[in-house]
Amino acid sequence: VQLEESGGGLVQAGDSVRLSCAASGRTGRLYAMAWFRQAPGQERDFVAGIRWFGGSTTIADSVKGRFTISKDDATDTVSLEMNSVRPEDTAVYYCAAGFVFGLRASEYSYWGQGTQVTVSS
Repeated sequence: VQLEESGGGLVQAGDSVRLSCAASGRTGRLYAMAWFRQAPGQERDFVAGIRWFGGSTTIADSVKGRFTISKDDATDTVSLEMNSVRPEDTAVYYCAAGFVFGLRASEYSYWGQGTQVTVSS
């Protein structure tokens, strides 16, 4: 499975940002995809996840009410819609895919290259 991320960049506080992750290859065995983020010197933290079939989602408390995750079944693309972004949302955002759903990075088998999101105040 290959994951290709797009989106991100430099934005201002209060703006909206959309990240996308296109999955390709043997995606039929996947159970979940998720977004994690990692700020400098910090651990890679769970942001949002979605089950491959059914589409149920889980959002981290730190971004609940501001971020949403969705999946386009036609293109196997998972998107993270980030609204009302804050400087503390600044991080490298990673797309992940795996055969289980979890909140830990170690539970995912495949990773994108990461995309930087920088929020200026």
